[in-house]
Amino acid sequence: MFQFPPIPSWDAWHPMIIHFPIALLLIAPVFILLGALLAPGRGRPYLMAAMALLLLGTAGTFVAVETGEAAAQIADRAPGVEQVIETHESLAERTRAVFSVLSVIFLALLAGPQFLNRTDSRLTTTILPLAFLILYSAGILLLVNTAHNGGRLVHEYGVTAMVSSPAADTNAAVPLETEHEKD
Repeated sequence: MFQFPPIPSWDAWHPMIIHFPIALLLIAPVFILLGALLAPGRGRPYLMAAMALLLLGTAGTFVAVETGEAAAQIADRAPGVEQVIETHESLAERTRAVFSVLSVIFLALLAGPQFLNRTDSRLTTTILPLAFLILYSAGILLLVNTAHNGGRLVHEYGVTAMVSSPAADTNAAVPLETEHEKD
């Protein structure tokens, strides 16, 4: 019979959460580039999609940092792990701050012309978004370094999420026998 897995504790959510902000923040510049390359007015939907991706990805960094801090508190401390955890945490906090600032800048870049009752021009739909991508590339470098250090924790040092087994959970339902087990 089908059974939902148990809901993990907050500290075990980090490996499930972290990939969403990484993907969202890495795909957003593609939409910025598409929006900048199209004629003024025609690229705005792509720029708006990039804004949505950037905001969702930035929000995801907040959740990722919080779940990562909770996971770090219970992680096994093998030799060498402590330094990599500290580096990863520091990079994650900087990544969150940088993408928060980038989100505000891009929001101002998109909303500024509407707020000032200006029509879309090459400056606001091409030049400024392309200049923004230069700033954004610094955020991407920080994001990739953060992810690399997280990957080192998992693949080099074997740090994993501490997920309790259903047998240890007193509220977990006992799985039913399958046809194969009955024989």
